[in-house]
Amino acid sequence: MPEVGGGKDEVVNNAVAAVAAQLQKVFRIEELRADFEARITSLEKRLENSKRVIEIEKFKYEIADIRDAFLTHQKTRHVDFTRLRPAVTLPATFFSPGTVREHVITLQREPPPFTKYNLTKETVENLKLPSFDVWQWEPNEMLTLLEHMYRDLGLMEEFCINPPTLRNFLVSVQENYRNNPFHNFRHCFCVTQMMYGIIHLCRLQEKLSRKAIGVLITACVCHDLDHPGYNNWYQINARTELAVRYNDASPLENHHCAVGFRVLANPECNIFSSVPEQVYKEIRADIIILILATDMARHSDIVDDFKKKLEVFDYKNNDHLNVLKMILIKACDISNEVRPSKVAEPWVDCLLEEYFNQAETEKQEGLPVAPFMDRDKVTKASAQIGFIKFVLIPLFESISQLFPQAEEVLVVPLRHAREHYEQLKEAEEDMRRLAQSKSLA
Repeated sequence: MPEVGGGKDEVVNNAVAAVAAQLQKVFRIEELRADFEARITSLEKRLENSKRVIEIEKFKYEIADIRDAFLTHQKTRHVDFTRLRPAVTLPATFFSPGTVREHVITLQREPPPFTKYNLTKETVENLKLPSFDVWQWEPNEMLTLLEHMYRDLGLMEEFCINPPTLRNFLVSVQENYRNNPFHNFRHCFCVTQMMYGIIHLCRLQEKLSRKAIGVLITACVCHDLDHPGYNNWYQINARTELAVRYNDASPLENHHCAVGFRVLANPECNIFSSVPEQVYKEIRADIIILILATDMARHSDIVDDFKKKLEVFDYKNNDHLNVLKMILIKACDISNEVRPSKVAEPWVDCLLEEYFNQAETEKQEGLPVAPFMDRDKVTKASAQIGFIKFVLIPLFESISQLFPQAEEVLVVPLRHAREHYEQLKEAEEDMRRLAQSKSLA
């Protein structure tokens, strides 16, 4: 009898323990749900209170990833926070500026349900314009807009791309951009959208093959992958791992290429998997040429070469076409001032913050500091006037010689931007003189 009674007690105890375990799981789920809601609410409040574009960008990515994690939990009842993007969970400075980190080559999350983002006719038309406002879109919306570009340009048919593969590729690319003030995924989207706008403005589909158009768009998407937020000047002077690996020759641009093709090496992400081997080799060679051309150390040489070829430009000449494509990606990479001032100026703030971060690190490490990156020596106006006058306007004027329709849309806004910053500089100097006179009084 005691044995029978003991067996009943054991059954009851086991049942109670099982119920308790289930209740504990329920409580854990509710605690997790409450934690997610609290974190999202906190971030959204910080977002509302913040006026700094850089902080707003960080908050948007954090909110998007918390929601992604919660959706993952709803499906699997388990959240692995180690699978969130490094760019979100770790600050950009966590990795040494020249360290080759382990990249997120395999997909770390499911692509978002793109179908839930319906693009209005107005958005589709505005997306073709260089004046497009790139600040009003969330990360997943930018992915949808990029997918639309591939579809609209006929690249899905040209390369026989399956929609899931394109989405995997875009998500993996997004995961491999760090959360820098400037060189981040929004910059990638900004550059790609400008290229898309120029393709429509200059009717490049009538001049270039669809393969060439696909190379241009994909090179833009990949052109700054895993940028550490510290430029080549720093990489070389600090003798970083990247500089050593690439023998001081465009270390960042070579790295961007390498990461891009590591992403494409994943069968889930390889948008060129259906093209013949020889065509893939041509695509790879062209993308490498274009991304390497974004090194500003080569700017003068490439622009001078393009100007020489303008006199007898031949669309049947591969050398001429290669230089044109290099000029186009270079222009798109530094095209922010082409956009309306409300869109362009926040980018200047982001770039200066990245420059100042680098300059402070260089001072700490005893490395030379470029004057235009030193917060004690540069202002927004002084930084932009020379860049617009000596770099941007000559570059875009050369493009308008080949495509006259670009003059009004691309060059005129640059002249207005130069005038704006000249007026801003005068105002700054007036305020400085006024402050000096008061201090002497």
